[in-house]
Amino acid sequence: METNYEFFVDQSRCIGCQACVQACGECGTHRGTPMIHLEFVDRSASVQTAPVVCMHCEDPTCAKVCPADAIKQDDNGVVMSAAKPRCVACSNCVMACPFGVPKMKVEFELMMKCDMCYDRTSVGKKPMCATVCPSGALYYGPREYIEKHRTEQPINEFDFGGQKVKTKVNLMTAPEVKSFPFDVADFLPWEAQERDPLSLARAGVPDAADNAIWNEDVIAHPESEGTPV
Repeated sequence: METNYEFFVDQSRCIGCQACVQACGECGTHRGTPMIHLEFVDRSASVQTAPVVCMHCEDPTCAKVCPADAIKQDDNGVVMSAAKPRCVACSNCVMACPFGVPKMKVEFELMMKCDMCYDRTSVGKKPMCATVCPSGALYYGPREYIEKHRTEQPINEFDFGGQKVKTKVNLMTAPEVKSFPFDVADFLPWEAQERDPLSLARAGVPDAADNAIWNEDVIAHPESEGTPV
């Protein structure tokens, strides 16, 4: 494996072409099952999609909560899918992952997720998804290239409540951002001003927080709205 190569995800560049999904299924050890998936950012208002890969946490929660010790991490920090002989399909890892990455494949009774194309990266090749991405939303290579050719800042530290999570995979974001708030609690209205549940301000990530407005009247009087809050 190229020791100076890193994985970078720039979700703002995703064009929703699904090339990464198709290529992932062709990876030798995936046997036709894609380990990457695309999420719609706001399906009701936009067609914008974002690729979701395993972030390969330095201290993976998925492995810590596995009662069967089915999830292993190699010396290079790659967190593997669950081992079939050990996995008991309990879905603990699915619920525990702060990034929502692991998926329980009911038909296989097995948790499967992105393993950074370990059969390829372990012998110096790039992950399948990064080789076919036409927009540069997925990139696998030296950090020096990213710092030279991209204006965004790569970060690999995320805040989940009071916990900091450091990952092997980098997420591209605004240059001034050093640590990314990624907990759903960061987007609740009472997080903004001394836990005031009626505050219109939201902590959130900078770009989302600027466009997010809570309807104070609906929060205070939910019976006035057709749908429950």
